[in-house]
Amino acid sequence: MLLTDKTAVIYGAGGSIGGAVARAFAAEGARVHLVGRTRETLEAVAGDLKDAEVAVVDALDETAVEEHLARVGDIDVSFNLVSRGDVQGLPITDMPVDAFLAPVINGTRANFITARAAARRMADRGSGVVLTLNSGSAHGSPMMGGTGPADAATDSLVRNLAMELGPRGVRAVGLWAAGIPETLTVEKLGKVNPDLNEAAIQGILDHLSSLRMTRRNPTLAEITATAVFLASDHAASITGTFVNVTGGMFPG
Repeated sequence: MLLTDKTAVIYGAGGSIGGAVARAFAAEGARVHLVGRTRETLEAVAGDLKDAEVAVVDALDETAVEEHLARVGDIDVSFNLVSRGDVQGLPITDMPVDAFLAPVINGTRANFITARAAARRMADRGSGVVLTLNSGSAHGSPMMGGTGPADAATDSLVRNLAMELGPRGVRAVGLWAAGIPETLTVEKLGKVNPDLNEAAIQGILDHLSSLRMTRRNPTLAEITATAVFLASDHAASITGTFVNVTGGMFPG
């Protein structure tokens, strides 16, 4: 198994992507720590796994994150999948300031706090992987509000982390993933845009697939398989970049 004897901390593990990643990591032999703000969703994921640890921690709280990792001890993989509060579907010119800035501020803060806490410990040991996920929208995506600037900040953070940490044996790498059919539901997208229905979401998915080089949307299984590979020693030479799992929507 690719992650045997590795300890992985997954922030946002109660979400659809976080839960899928946690299951994939555990299936590959990792000791998984499920971290998030809602115990019920974390426990639901933990129920499918053997020996998974659950911790209610706000990734925006640096003291809480540091204290949790002090309890975890040695860590091999840190993966931030925390939701940022993105508001989409409005022109930038119609968007309130707070709605535009929410993903930029929350995303940058959560990524920085979790990556810094993990990287300090990894660098002391001389090994480890900091993983991040975003949509690749920094390259330009209309009607996405603050998602593009938030992604741009994450892209830059990962590349700078990789440059600083590489000589100390730590990798920083990310995935670009957007338009995963299993995660685009009326329930979830309705929180952003209450006018969406099943037909509208299918239209969004069809439009996204038409933009991709592969003409198909990535599946959750493909995302998790890529994450497993990047977290493993088989990807030991990959750092400072984002693997494009969007089907080629954005240039690499």
